[in-house]
Amino acid sequence: MGESPATRRSLTGPNPSADKTLVWGPGLETNIVLPARFFYIQAADSLGKNFTTSPGDKVFQVKIVSPTEHFTRIWIQVLDRRDGSFLVRYRMYATYADLHIHVLLKDRHVAKSPYILKGHVYHEGCNCPQLSGSDWEADMHCPQSFTQVNRDLSLYPSVDPYLNAQEIPKRFGERQSLCHYTIKNNKVYVKTYGEHVGFRIFMDAILLSITRKVWLPDLEFFVNLGDWPLEKRKPTEKLHPIFSWCGSNNTRDIVMPTYDLTESVLETMGRVSLDMMSVQANTGPPWSEKNATAFWRGRDSRQERLELVKLSRAHPDTIDAAFTNFFFFKHDESLYGPMVKHVSFFDFFKYKYQINIDGTVAAYRLPYLLAGDSVVLKQDSGYYEHFYHQLRPWEHYIPVKADLGDLLEKIRWAQDHDEEAKKIALAGQRFARSHLMGDGVFCYYYKLFKEYAKLQITEPNVRKDMVLVEQPTDDLFPCSCHRTPVRAKDEL
Repeated sequence: MGESPATRRSLTGPNPSADKTLVWGPGLETNIVLPARFFYIQAADSLGKNFTTSPGDKVFQVKIVSPTEHFTRIWIQVLDRRDGSFLVRYRMYATYADLHIHVLLKDRHVAKSPYILKGHVYHEGCNCPQLSGSDWEADMHCPQSFTQVNRDLSLYPSVDPYLNAQEIPKRFGERQSLCHYTIKNNKVYVKTYGEHVGFRIFMDAILLSITRKVWLPDLEFFVNLGDWPLEKRKPTEKLHPIFSWCGSNNTRDIVMPTYDLTESVLETMGRVSLDMMSVQANTGPPWSEKNATAFWRGRDSRQERLELVKLSRAHPDTIDAAFTNFFFFKHDESLYGPMVKHVSFFDFFKYKYQINIDGTVAAYRLPYLLAGDSVVLKQDSGYYEHFYHQLRPWEHYIPVKADLGDLLEKIRWAQDHDEEAKKIALAGQRFARSHLMGDGVFCYYYKLFKEYAKLQITEPNVRKDMVLVEQPTDDLFPCSCHRTPVRAKDEL
């Protein structure tokens, strides 16, 4: 039996060089504590030229050991991004001293391996906050500021926690679902309003995770647990600061990373399979082998989605769009059905063109679509997530009118301008890789809370009927914190 062309290429082509290959990233630094730590490997040949295709998914091996422990509870994955680079992620289930990270190529150390993380390397579950917020920001390489945070908070010259505690529940508490949070001495307290408060779990989880890592300033704020942003008053009227997962052009809510992106960061290598890292290793066939059809799957949560399915039926060679679920327009199922089977998200990337169209609010799948290597056709929208204002049309995505009136024209443009479309796809991918990973999400939350806390003109307090949100306990692998505990403010 003859060898396949791929096998012949790997035997005759250049091999990666252990010396010239590059290794870098936050997972090689002791003080960057994340649910799943990560770093990168860029394969290079003996001349220092970077690979642009995979040298083979088993080429590099990674071992992580601690000289003080016989056995380390660390789960490691080496994800082949198929572009000559690898994303290595690992989740620690206990805290260790002086971790040694070995990056190997056929038993040879790569670049500056072994990488030694000196001191105590704390795992996600360890409640050991860094006492200096500025030191934590520096360790995390957080940006100086976030444009969206500045935009949102510019509408609030000051914040009065006492008045908000009286006024916001009266205004929103009966019809909406809210959480009223106070962070006091780095402990989290909450009171809920409304019936549908299940999404509180995401906010509890990120607050507990942040306070395990860094000492938050005392602050008091309200989180909207619903889809739609709430504060519709004009900037000239009295505004109430409401934190929401999504913003819109006609509301004044303070935007956080979506609950979906937040959970995917917290649960990476846990129970969630779709996250910003796993997508990078599942981007489908190479660009030239992708199906040159625009693709969409989803539920019937907006009129334009119905129009999209109609358009797909009229132009099946250009658009493949269908519903996987009917809920909002169930009476129209005979017109827009039948429903099709659910498609694995990773299979989306068999197609060159991804249509991103609003649901009830912004479609929260956009970070994952950008992280693939298909080009995104994004509907103009009045809704936005925390990073939308950093995206530029024709650079990171192809813009489409809100009513989809030019969708066919834009798809045909992409088909006729293949190199430009590929360039836009790669720019979107680079944006997602550099701005929407876990370290960026933690930095965003911290900056938002820090800047918001500065606006408070009365003391944040644990209000009546608030309850303490307990940190989870780990009886199996208890964590010893070696940082000096800070005292409560009233003791200073």
